[in-house]
Amino acid sequence: MDLDTVRTFLAAAESGQFQTAAVDLAVTQQAVSKRIAALERDLGVRLFTRTPRGAELTIDGQAFLPHARELLRVAERAVASVRTGRRPLRVDVIASRVAPSGLMRGFHRAHPEIDLDVVMLFDVEAAVAAIRSGAIDASFRAVAMPGRPLPEDIESVRVLDEPLQLLTGPAHVLAGARSVTLAQLVGHRIWMPGIVPGTEWAAYYDDLVAEFGLTIEATGPNFGSDALLDTVADTPALATFMSEQTRLVWPSGYGLRRIPVTDPTPVYPHSLLWHRDNPHPALVTLRTHLATTAASHGEAGTWMPDWVIQR
Repeated sequence: MDLDTVRTFLAAAESGQFQTAAVDLAVTQQAVSKRIAALERDLGVRLFTRTPRGAELTIDGQAFLPHARELLRVAERAVASVRTGRRPLRVDVIASRVAPSGLMRGFHRAHPEIDLDVVMLFDVEAAVAAIRSGAIDASFRAVAMPGRPLPEDIESVRVLDEPLQLLTGPAHVLAGARSVTLAQLVGHRIWMPGIVPGTEWAAYYDDLVAEFGLTIEATGPNFGSDALLDTVADTPALATFMSEQTRLVWPSGYGLRRIPVTDPTPVYPHSLLWHRDNPHPALVTLRTHLATTAASHGEAGTWMPDWVIQR
């Protein structure tokens, strides 16, 4: 259905005069008459009756009126959903409990006037494809992997290096430690179900194992964080790595311990990715916010893979 004819119908219905509708729409009265006639042909009914006072809606015209208004409202919402500056800023945060989600909550508190759509994509390749297609405006990722650099049209900037901590149950041999070194973790079983080969986080932990001789087990299905906490709390031989800013809640009886890791501290790098030609004005606001509020990175005494882009 031609929305111009619907818009013309509404102008004529509200004014009761084709001439007034023509003035309101900045067209000729002849154009108004042609549009109304075309709409009547499409619908197969008469919408107006000519009277000495002007144009009055027929019964069919009255029935069509609320639907015509809704058609234009839907059209306006459709345009607003994709028009830069009017649609929400769409950002991928990987998962709901991790540090990027916290960064976006902080951004929302600082800029409540900006509409946000927060999504959670699987890996860096899915995120880059979504950025390039325009499905999202930005993504928080570890940036790259060995042999797979970012495309030239994708920009990135490091915004946060998140320290890893050791999470143990109360009966674990290291549960009472104030901190542990990576060397002290050699020989201990670190269980991390859900590591998927080929992802950026799998590449990160592969390099961590190779450099420090750790034992990381990714066996078994990933039933989520609650099941992971249950198992670690009840199994003295198991521990797991947990990012410092990962938000977790567990029953007090679990007695779980979050222990800092040192010498060096492994940090997971979070970068913001976006398309260099993305014109969304809120994207600039987000980048400025992160530049002034996100934690420092590249500090001495920390470790990350060599393939992480250092910028």
